Parts: sequence; structure tokens; C-alpha cells
Amino acid sequence: MNTIQFRKQLLVVFVGILMLVLAACGSSASKEENTEKEKTATSSKWDEIVEKGEITVATSGTLYPASFHASETDELTGYEVEIVKEIGKRLDLDIQFIEMGLDGMLTSLNSGQVDMAVNDIEITPEREEKFAFSDPYKYSFGTAIVRKSDHSGIESLEDLKGKRAAGAATSVYMEVGRQYGVEEVIYDNVTNDVYLRDVDLGRTDVILNDYYLQKLALEAFPEFEIMIHPTIKYHPNVQAIILKKDNEELLQQVNKVLAEMHEDGTISELSKKFFGGEDVSVEQDHDFE
Repeated sequence: MNTIQFRKQLLVVFVGILMLVLAACGSSASKEENTEKEKTATSSKWDEIVEKGEITVATSGTLYPASFHASETDELTGYEVEIVKEIGKRLDLDIQFIEMGLDGMLTSLNSGQVDMAVNDIEITPEREEKFAFSDPYKYSFGTAIVRKSDHSGIESLEDLKGKRAAGAATSVYMEVGRQYGVEEVIYDNVTNDVYLRDVDLGRTDVILNDYYLQKLALEAFPEFEIMIHPTIKYHPNVQAIILKKDNEELLQQVNKVLAEMHEDGTISELSKKFFGGEDVSVEQDHDFE
């Protein structure tokens, strides 16, 4: 190989190395730029909330005692509603509630129509892939409301096959029913008495839902010949505020206030007020199916 050819090859190698270095630098700069953009977007969303002076929160207004209208005043209240109101006070922000069904809440979060949602919403791995959750404030488990006369022919979760289960399509409890082969009877944003009456009349067979919610619902409507199944306990779970994934600053602010409320006993007091003296903010020990 002569000197000229050697120099040409050396030049090609040098140019190739230079391109790789420039590409690496460009990639690093691009990643830093994207990270900076994400931080700016997150910060600007919190800044928008602060500038507006308001957090928009989706809830149903029909789920006693988490979110409902007081019969005397028609005011929106409930365990989670009051937690959110207190968060607003401590952050010096107004709270605007928008009432809708669970399915609409998740869609509204994604579209940015609301900043967060509360409605006894369980933390699940599937939801955590799409949304962010605050620290928990409720620990519970699933039970089944059935008819008193014959337990609706249900003595275990395996007996759910073919039974008519009432609920929301995207609820975790309907998913449990689905796994055991229930016939789904889907309701929109209706009040508890509609669900309970339908089981009592035989239009449906079972309501799979949270133990504490079921217990209070039955106490509120003693006229129905229905009950919580005495032996079926399943699906231990936790509930929290759900937010859009990129609302990191809002999430940090919410968690900071929730920690304060746990520490000073506010959440425990609200729980006892709305759950008949029981503290749902503390994890319980049960035997589950």
C-alpha cells in the first residue's frame, strides 16, 4: 500500500469516528433537551393550577360514603370529598368538583379535563401503568351482597359463574366477577339503592364491591332483604387519589398534605365520621379467598 492510499484510508477512519462522536453528543443533547422539556411541562401544569387557584376533581357524587350529597343540604360530601377539600385548604387552592361515572373519570384525566379523581379508586398494576396515584388513605377488601333467603345460590367465588352481577364495567370488582364467569349487568352513575333494590327483587344476583361501602349501604337501606355474604372475603386492596402521570408537582404537593393529615389524625377522624367509627386508613388483617 502506498503512502497516498494509507492516508486516504486513515482519513475515512477519522471521519467515521468523528461522525460517531457527533452522533453520540447529539443523542445526549437530545435526551437532555427532552428531559428539560418534560420538567418544564410538569412545572407549567402546576403553575397553571396555582395561577388559576383551583384544582379540578372528578367524583361521582353517588357513592356513599366516599362521595355523595347530604340529604339535608344536598351538599357534596363524603370521606374522600372531605379529604380533597382539606387538601385544597392546606394548599390554599379552591376545589372544583365535576360529577361523573368512573369510566368518564379516567377518560377526563387523560384528556386533561380534570386534574385528579376520587371515588374509592383502587391502586392496581394496570392503572399504575397509565396513571399516577397518591399515597393511600383507605385499606379494604371485597365482599358480596346477596339475598338473605338463599345467598343467591352463592357460597364461594366459584359459584359466581352465570350469576348476574351488578356494577360498573371498569371497576376492579367487575373484573373479579369476570374472572369467575358472571353475567355482567352494567350500570352508569346510579345511587346505591338502585343496585340494592335490584338484588332484592331478583333482577340481579350479587353486588361485588368494597366491604366498608357495602356495610354502610345496607345500614342505609334496611328495608331490602339482602346481606353481606358471611364467608366470602377476597381481594385486599388500597385506595388513593388518581392523577395523570405527568402531574408530578401536583402529586408531590398532595402527598405532602396527606402525610400531614395522617400525622395530625385528620384522616383517621374523617374515616370514623363516615365509616361508623371504623378507621379505614389503617391496614387490617383478614383471611382472604
